[in-house]
Amino acid sequence: MLGTQHLLLFVVSGLLLNIAPGPDSLLVVTRSASQGWRAGSAAALGIGAGTCVHVAAAALGLSAVLATSAAAFTVVKYAGAAYLLYVGLTLLRQRGQAPAADASTLAAVPPLPWRRIFLQGFLTNVLNPKMAVFFLAFVPQFIAPDAPSKPLAFLLLGGIFNLNGMLWCHLLAVGTAFASRRVRISAAARRWIHRLVGAVFVSLGVKLALSARA
Repeated sequence: MLGTQHLLLFVVSGLLLNIAPGPDSLLVVTRSASQGWRAGSAAALGIGAGTCVHVAAAALGLSAVLATSAAAFTVVKYAGAAYLLYVGLTLLRQRGQAPAADASTLAAVPPLPWRRIFLQGFLTNVLNPKMAVFFLAFVPQFIAPDAPSKPLAFLLLGGIFNLNGMLWCHLLAVGTAFASRRVRISAAARRWIHRLVGAVFVSLGVKLALSARA
């Protein structure tokens, strides 16, 4: 279809890759638990917008620069790591500000406007250079050698991958919000969950900073 091959395998593989835990899903869970499914959806839409940037850049060949240039990769890598560290440290600093009245909240995170949550999702995704390298390594395997337009086939596959990701992230947002209204935990447990969320973001930032291109 439009120069693609093994489309079913691509859909299944992409769905499994989207389900794998990472900073994107962690952000959706955190915002959904603290502010409801709409906040989680705002984060998911930001993540989707960031994925669109990676897909378009890869289709245009811009992501090849990140894959081949150590300097360009390092700049984007450290920018992404710094942002993840910022998010994690912000959560850790605010761990004692949980509202005691809401015992059903899974992660006591201070509320944010939806536009800022969208921006968080966008930056968490778009500042991850591994995403750019991933699209260059993964998607071309499913483009037919005789495709009439390889960039168009790349955009189509990237769109399918992003759609899979959006479906999963929105399902995660609704499921987390639903659970947060029914699970009652103590204030002490909420604080520890809050610390854990911040620590995971910090660890992801450190992991990204220490990562190589391969």
